[in-house]
Amino acid sequence: MAVSIALAVSNRLRIIATAFLCLMAAQLVVASCTPEPAPYAVRVGVAR
Repeated sequence: MAVSIALAVSNRLRIIATAFLCLMAAQLVVASCTPEPAPYAVRVGVAR
């Protein structure tokens, strides 16, 4: 019985660890993308 509990916990931890690694990889991929120039960053003269 202890072995089956240990295997169940191990499988859950493996799934959680895999999901965590996938999220980290996705974060790195998104962070490495260069952002496109934003139109709101352009200075516009305001006449008063």
